[in-house]
Amino acid sequence: MIATARTVFRPLIRLGLIPQILIGIVAGVVLALFAPGIASNVALLGQLFIAALQAVAPILVFVLVAAAISAHQKGQPTHIRPVLVLYVAGTLIAALIAVAASFLFPTELVLNAGQVDGSPPGDIFSVLRDLLLNAVANPVSALMEANFIAILAWAIGLGLTLRQASDTTRQALSDLSAAITRIVTLVIRLAPLGIFGLVAGTLAESGVAALLNYAQLLGVIVGCMLFVALVSNPLLVYFTTRQNPYPLVFTCLRGSAITAFFTRSSAANIPVNLELCRRLKLDPDTYSISIPLGATINMCGAAITITVITLATTHTLGISVDFPTALLLCVVSALAACGVSGVAGGSLMLIPMAANLFGIPTEVAMQAVAIGFVISVVQDSTETALNSSTDVLFTAAACQSQEANRS
Repeated sequence: MIATARTVFRPLIRLGLIPQILIGIVAGVVLALFAPGIASNVALLGQLFIAALQAVAPILVFVLVAAAISAHQKGQPTHIRPVLVLYVAGTLIAALIAVAASFLFPTELVLNAGQVDGSPPGDIFSVLRDLLLNAVANPVSALMEANFIAILAWAIGLGLTLRQASDTTRQALSDLSAAITRIVTLVIRLAPLGIFGLVAGTLAESGVAALLNYAQLLGVIVGCMLFVALVSNPLLVYFTTRQNPYPLVFTCLRGSAITAFFTRSSAANIPVNLELCRRLKLDPDTYSISIPLGATINMCGAAITITVITLATTHTLGISVDFPTALLLCVVSALAACGVSGVAGGSLMLIPMAANLFGIPTEVAMQAVAIGFVISVVQDSTETALNSSTDVLFTAAACQSQEANRS
């Protein structure tokens, strides 16, 4: 029987991971449309897949970053600085694009949604304070709670101190990193089944009717993200590499954005991005640090979501927004997005902080957050796809630029 199953599924197994994922997407849509009851049950496959990625991501980040820094030789380039510059520039540009789109296509909300439970930060200083406090959290608690700010801080500290350790100690850490990477590879191979369950379960539960009432708001948000993915990010890559950016852009979208769209977590997509960087033959010393770091601070999609929904709220309330205040909103959105830390839906809870710039009461802002949750089936998925694929794109651009300069 096992031999028969292998014979039947052999053509499918021989396909690459991306074609298998696409087949899983189509199968999930068909199942949700024609058998929603069964689709709700197979959603367990998606939940298991996300849980496995989220379980392995914290220890993977901790070990990979510590191993990469401890093995780094003095004077050996890592290209981290240009990657960070691209992260910051990309997030600020995304926020500016969101402001421009909000002025071109003003959107009104129906602010009668029920309030959403939660305790959003009061201002940008609260976000910065929380980031600093998270960085010095207990390392064991950080691993258990997936606090990636603290994980990165402790991994960097451990890696720096282990540079003075013996070769045996650093080799043991490298071997541990390789072992965890192999476990992650096995988890990634289950992506087609996981995404099949995610697609089927999501469509069976929410459908598409809930999105129709907020089509314009969703259109502005998704349109901004597509513009960033296909125009502004490629321009940044071109100015960095002086080469046609689109082959690299489409490779990153295929290899990272598809899985990130359905996992809805930059942190959970870290293993996928690390594997894509390996296939692109990038410098391991660079991407083992820049990818986990990007999942924490590179949040151009989150900056778009915060900006668009905040300005839609001001337009609905008749609040006039001048250009200097809009620029301040860009900076606030970019900085606040760094605090999202790869959590699914995290950007929505930062909207009240941005709305506070315009004197909008938290009670009203939280109604806008409720609307955000209505469209989050598409908004959050698209946001995460943009965030995560951009991590690989900017890492690859920085590495290619440095390689070209040395040639």
